[in-house]
Parts: sequence; C-alpha cells; structure tokens
Amino acid sequence: MNAVITAALPVFALILTGWLAARWRILGSGATDALNRYVVYLSLPALLFRAMTQVDLAHMAHWGFVGAFAGGIAVTFAAAFMDRRGAARALTDRSIEGLAASYANAGYMGIPLCLALFGADSLAPATFTTLLTASVLFGFAIALIEYDRQQTPHLGPTLLRVGRALMRNPLLAAPVLGMIWSTTGLALPSGLDRYLDLLGASASPCALVTIGLFLAQTETSAAGRGVLKLVAGKLLLQPLVTALLAFQVFSMPPLWAWTAVLMSALPIGTGPFMLAQMYGRDARATSRAILVSTVGSILTVSLLVAWISAHPPA
Repeated sequence: MNAVITAALPVFALILTGWLAARWRILGSGATDALNRYVVYLSLPALLFRAMTQVDLAHMAHWGFVGAFAGGIAVTFAAAFMDRRGAARALTDRSIEGLAASYANAGYMGIPLCLALFGADSLAPATFTTLLTASVLFGFAIALIEYDRQQTPHLGPTLLRVGRALMRNPLLAAPVLGMIWSTTGLALPSGLDRYLDLLGASASPCALVTIGLFLAQTETSAAGRGVLKLVAGKLLLQPLVTALLAFQVFSMPPLWAWTAVLMSALPIGTGPFMLAQMYGRDARATSRAILVSTVGSILTVSLLVAWISAHPPA
C-alpha cells in the first residue's frame, strides 16, 4: 500500500490536477495543445536523449525483454484486429482498433510511474518500451493504413510514407540520437547536460497534467461494447501475456521483467486518437477508450504497483 501512495497516487493526482484545471478553465482552451507540444517536442525528447547517452549499450541487449513486451503487443493487437465484430470493416478502422487495444501510454504516464516506483535504473527499459510503442507498433499501424488507402498498393511507397512519419516523431528521434551519442563513449558537455537535465525534469509533471487536460475534453457518453473490449485488451490481456512471457518464457533481469509488465498495463495513449483524426476516421470510440482505460487503470495499475512492492525486483 505504501508503494501505491508514494508511486501511483502522485501520478494519478497530477492527471486529476490537469482535469480540474481544464474544468475550472484555469489554463484556457489552448492549453492542451500548447502543453502537449511542449512535452512532445521539448521536455520528453530531452529526457529520452539524456537517458540514452548515459546507458552502456553493451549491457543492455536484453532480447528477452523485447520479446516479452513486443509479444504482449502482438497478441493484443491481433485480438482486436481480428475481432469478428469488425471483420468486414475497412483495414484502416481495424488497424486503429488494434492500435488502440495495444498502445500503452508509455511516454506520458509510464516513464513517470517507473521512475517513482523503480528509480533511475528503470529509465532504460522504460525508454525501450517507448521506442517499441512509438516506432514499431505505430509504424506498423501506419503501414497497414497506407496500404489500405492506396488503390494499387505498392510496398515501396508505403514504406517511404511510414519512414517519413517516423522520422518526424521526436519521441523516436531523440532516444535514437542518444544511443548514437553513447557509442562515442564521450560524456555530454556539463553545460549541455545540465540544460537537458532541467528541461527533461519537467517532462513527467507536464505530461501527466496534459493527460488530465485531454481527458477533460473527451466525450463522457456511455462506453459501448467495442470500447470495453479495447479497454479489457489493454488493461488485462496485454499485461497478462507480457507477464507470462517475461517470467515463464524469456530470461531477463527482474527489474526489466517488472518494467515490461508495468508498462504493458498502462492505459491507452493518445496515439490512436491522433491517428484516427489524421486519417479522417471517427475518433469518438478511441477517445472514449482512452478515457475509460485511464479511469480504470486507477484500480488496475494501483493493484499491480501493490503487487510489485510486495515482490520487489532483486
């Protein structure tokens, strides 16, 4: 219970702060977009870049971690994508649903939660989950959508569009550049390191407040059966599959295993909603799924945090 109070409660309290700020109109109607841009283009990239410059890549080749986390994503995505209810629907809509069921809020919510629960040692695996979510999973969904949109699908143009979309994503570019820097063996200049430290320190609180601002603007009408299936896939199926793979199939340090499970148990991030809007699809179900999963995660994530605290990684 102490871990829930010290780690999970502050995270959800910051989300509530953003929600109240929007409801009470403290920050104004443009605050969500402005703060979101600040997090995506400035503070979170600074945090991810600095974190990856400080890791020893030779001791981070935990392919079991990648297999466990990616396996949880794959099973959950496939379950939503192949749902018989949507079997006759367009590939684009099914891809967005698969993304929504498996897209963890890794950058905005996961990194702050891991830092609070596990400390700085969890930043490297947490960053890898962000890369897998924001690049591999997001890129796969975009590839399916672009394939569906072309009257005569061609692999080359599709991959080019996906590559351009990923290169414009600062949450992918920043950690990749950080890893490249780490291969040089050079430390960042002290002034630059301090600048990135200060800028990155604002990522967690600003990201969590931004979630609250977004949720306050999300429609609150009753969630349909389709929305509940997406939420169940995200909050229950994905962490269960990931836990099975992390502890029974693959080998990795306990801290990495618990980080994989915790990150997979997070609610749905905003990526599927943004993708639905980008391609002109109905985003109401996606936004409701984000809201319901975030509210539901107050219980599920808190229970998981309590379980982890009772079985701390060695």
